[in-house]
Amino acid sequence: MTASNPPHDRRGGTGAAADGGPSLTLALAQELIRRRSITPEDAGCQALIAERLERSGFRIETMRHGKVDNLWARRGDQGPLLVFAGHTDVVPTGDPARWSHDPFGAEVVDGVLYGRGAADMKGGVAAFITAIERVCADPARNGSLNGSLGVLLTSDEEGPARDGTVRVIEALQARGETIDYCVLGEPSSARTLGDSMRIGRRGSLGARLTVAGQQGHVAYPTLADNPVHRAAPFLAELTAIDWDSGDAHFPPTTLQVSNIAAGTGATNVIPGELIIDFNLRYSPASPEPQLRQRIEALVAAHGLDARFQWVDSARPFITADGTLVQALRETIAELTGLSVDANTGGGTSDGRFIAPTGAQLVEFGPINATIHSVDECVDVAELDSLSSIYAGLIERLLDPCFPSSDRD
Repeated sequence: MTASNPPHDRRGGTGAAADGGPSLTLALAQELIRRRSITPEDAGCQALIAERLERSGFRIETMRHGKVDNLWARRGDQGPLLVFAGHTDVVPTGDPARWSHDPFGAEVVDGVLYGRGAADMKGGVAAFITAIERVCADPARNGSLNGSLGVLLTSDEEGPARDGTVRVIEALQARGETIDYCVLGEPSSARTLGDSMRIGRRGSLGARLTVAGQQGHVAYPTLADNPVHRAAPFLAELTAIDWDSGDAHFPPTTLQVSNIAAGTGATNVIPGELIIDFNLRYSPASPEPQLRQRIEALVAAHGLDARFQWVDSARPFITADGTLVQALRETIAELTGLSVDANTGGGTSDGRFIAPTGAQLVEFGPINATIHSVDECVDVAELDSLSSIYAGLIERLLDPCFPSSDRD
């Protein structure tokens, strides 16, 4: 992995201990990784973080829904409110024998931290927690900020995402609590920390199409109706469609077939039903109703006896190049020398629940090359750099000691 040198912010920190000892961000990331918080389990991650935030002057609220743990923490009552958001759950490891290191061992080898969640996203969570602690403890500002800080965590981001961030946002909206700026610590960087941030995401529209046929013996096809044969021309046409060209911020809409199932398992039986699962990642150039209508019309044109199950799990969103985007862009440039690419790449995130409230939202975090893979890892130096960038962003947005000309 590529790592930039850990920058020092104007307060003189890299995420390392004040006495020059081990990195505080690394230590927290290791504690989190060692907790087996596979979706929807939190395994005590949020309790650990809540205890630390409480020591930094945060009010703590736990919001458990079903099997999902959520944490809302806030320091201060005045606006603007800057929130760092993320998740403590991780995807399963697969066969541990395929890993070079214990997936939950949080081992450091040659300056690289290994473990499930190292990049997605316990490393990012650790980095913004230590950044917050450093800013809140800095005697130069005596604990004062021009605004409030918040932390939102869930254990349901990698799962169905029905009882996680969306529930917390509902609770905040019900009591009129408004997020002005939100940073998701998702792994956004591509090759070097700071080369990429997300300012939006495409929508996600999934479908299960069930095509009916008539089961029968393969030797007597005239007495049966093979749904695979009948649907093949439709499927060829569907996958060849150029949906749109995207726009200045969004790549073109794409469709991928993810599963096809038919048959009884016997080679001499014509199947009576075909099931096709597919997903569209769509840009605003192709609104969700338009996509559905176009696909349903194609099914009708091919004369298929079929039914749909649609799942619109995310709508596209974008954050304009305003206060938050500019502040993060300037902080990254100052501390890494990089000109960050602001884009809408990648899959879905919990930003889909926060951005519609009107919050300016960006996603910025570690290099994403190993997320969800065997031997997921992150450079220790990258974690320290990330913590400094988060701290610098807090200063740029909320620190009364920060030069107003820089903040404006």
